[in-house]
Amino acid sequence: MSLRKNILEGIRVIDLSQFLSGPHTTLLLAGLGAEVIRVDNPKTGTSLAKTPIYFGKNGPSFNKKDETDIGISFLKRCRSKKSVTIDLKTKLGHDLFLKLVEKSDILVENFSVGVTERLKVNWDILNQINPRLIYCSLTGYGSTGPDSHRKSYDTTTQAMSGLMSVTGQPGGPPTKAGTPIADTIAASFALSGILAALYHRESTGLGQFVDISMVDTLFSSLFDDPIDCFEELGLNFQQGNRLVRFSPFNTYKTKDSWIVICCGTDEMWKKLCKTIDRLDLSKEKNWSRMDWRVAHNDKVDDLISSWTSKFSTKSALKILENEDIVASPVQDINDLLNWNHLKYREMINDVEHPQLGKLTGIKAAGFPIKFSDAETGYKGPALPSGTNNNQIFGELIGLKEKDLKELRDKNII
Repeated sequence: MSLRKNILEGIRVIDLSQFLSGPHTTLLLAGLGAEVIRVDNPKTGTSLAKTPIYFGKNGPSFNKKDETDIGISFLKRCRSKKSVTIDLKTKLGHDLFLKLVEKSDILVENFSVGVTERLKVNWDILNQINPRLIYCSLTGYGSTGPDSHRKSYDTTTQAMSGLMSVTGQPGGPPTKAGTPIADTIAASFALSGILAALYHRESTGLGQFVDISMVDTLFSSLFDDPIDCFEELGLNFQQGNRLVRFSPFNTYKTKDSWIVICCGTDEMWKKLCKTIDRLDLSKEKNWSRMDWRVAHNDKVDDLISSWTSKFSTKSALKILENEDIVASPVQDINDLLNWNHLKYREMINDVEHPQLGKLTGIKAAGFPIKFSDAETGYKGPALPSGTNNNQIFGELIGLKEKDLKELRDKNII
């Protein structure tokens, strides 16, 4: 009998993070059922809510027009999370925070190296308060090493990791990925590290420090390719949409848009040759070999392009898939939002506004990991800073109303 529970039900997470890498990590934890408590500064709130592009009663805008305009990043990244406010720079605030740490399982932060020490919320201190705490730190370069104190953004880590040097068309300028992929890849690694630490805690009873470097995660993903051999082989570091191991493997222009065609084996190449009415090339001593085609990619791409140019993307795709050849259209956001497959997979979610409720004209991604016997997903809108102060500090920590009032009067919470 299926229980259909959340996998991380009963796990409490303190979220000290900002921007994307940390908030995306805690969003994933929330999607697995953890209780995520965002800790904001009572004087400033969260920067995500104040960052354009905004969404309010008049739709999306670059400028705040009224009190309903809230940063879309906030509305998406802070779903399913509770919110409290604590001034960590005050003694009363710091003491209150330590009480929350005592009752929590995981802490996620993405401050620059050195900030947590100044705030006295670093691993060494919190580990003494709660030895079972799993403390995950996401930084540009990691917590150790000669460059650990460098400040970073997603784009700078794409540059430093080497990803920018291999992205784009041959001879073109260094190019970042179309989305802040360093942040989201680091968040995925952070989730893996946290879950592994939770598993380890089951046998040892102890938490540990999880050190995530955005550069490390990008480099480990990038360096599967033998890019250190490219120069010796006369290859350009920027391969565009090609893959140096396979040919054909690229995007090709059709009558109305673009299509991707991929052949990972010589057997698949034979099928493609039949499809484009060039069976002779499936048997020719050079064209029939993957190594020759990889070395002569331009000739292969010219051949395939001349065929795709005669068809619409839809027609070409139907022909190719009928022959069991791997191909796909290049979809834009409108295609994605209308794709029944994503809808079936519950990957297109409504976005809720804390004042306006369910919004039209904006969607957010669903939870990407599916289980046979567990519930996942996001429940509830992003909440304004401090929404859960009374619940968390009163019910969980045990403060009386007079204590809460004193903390509010002193701007501690």
